[in-house]
Amino acid sequence: MLTYPNIDPVALTLGPVKVHWYGVMYLIGFVSTWWLGVQRSKRPHWGWNAEQVGDFIFYGALGVILGGRLGYVFFYEFATFLTEPLKIFKVWEGGMSFHGGLLGVIVAMWSFARKYNKSFFNVADFVAPLVPIGLGAGRVGNFINAELWGKVSDAPWAMVFPNAGPLPRHPSQLYEVILEGVALFLILWVYSRKPRPTMAVSGLFLLCYGTFRFLVEFVRIPDSQLGYLAFDWITMGQLLSTPMIVLGAGMLWWAYRRQVENNR
Repeated sequence: MLTYPNIDPVALTLGPVKVHWYGVMYLIGFVSTWWLGVQRSKRPHWGWNAEQVGDFIFYGALGVILGGRLGYVFFYEFATFLTEPLKIFKVWEGGMSFHGGLLGVIVAMWSFARKYNKSFFNVADFVAPLVPIGLGAGRVGNFINAELWGKVSDAPWAMVFPNAGPLPRHPSQLYEVILEGVALFLILWVYSRKPRPTMAVSGLFLLCYGTFRFLVEFVRIPDSQLGYLAFDWITMGQLLSTPMIVLGAGMLWWAYRRQVENNR
């Protein structure tokens, strides 16, 4: 069993202002996305420049924050929202949803594509490999906050988390750092180094993220207000990830099929 490091969630205190590590992780995510985007824009076949990358970060940040918050409330606390509509504004109580953030970013990409007269999938394929580092940073924030921990485990790397009882548990946040952050980044970055069929990179992102998230949900404790949705194992995370897997696989198949047809 490993010892949980018990890091103070507050990274810095400036008088009455407290800067939390979770917020720092969001900042790291946005900065890393911008930097990687600038590097990616140097490849001429994408047709992007550094100014466009910076502009997209603004669109994307709005999509992540607004979509993530709305998604959490609607997907995970909808019953509470019906009785307490102002819950949606209580961001200080925590609660962000990746799937909601994804929908927000999709809207941001659509708006950005219209502004710059780009195709939606040119934007999506360019942006997809930039996202995983931010996802991984967010999961590090979850780990520091000692939230979203996993099931009880006797694995040698299990940890006893604060407010999670005396038994060691899967550090499921770190599993997501490795899979949704590091592994997903490497897969997408290497795959997209060469020109690929339109929507193939986006499809691979959806397929891999959906699969990784679906698997981690088996060892992660579901949100207490929802519990398991069916059969004592299906979670909301798995329910929301399943369409991503199906859609991602379909997009990959269609992208390569269309390429073959165009080359005939």
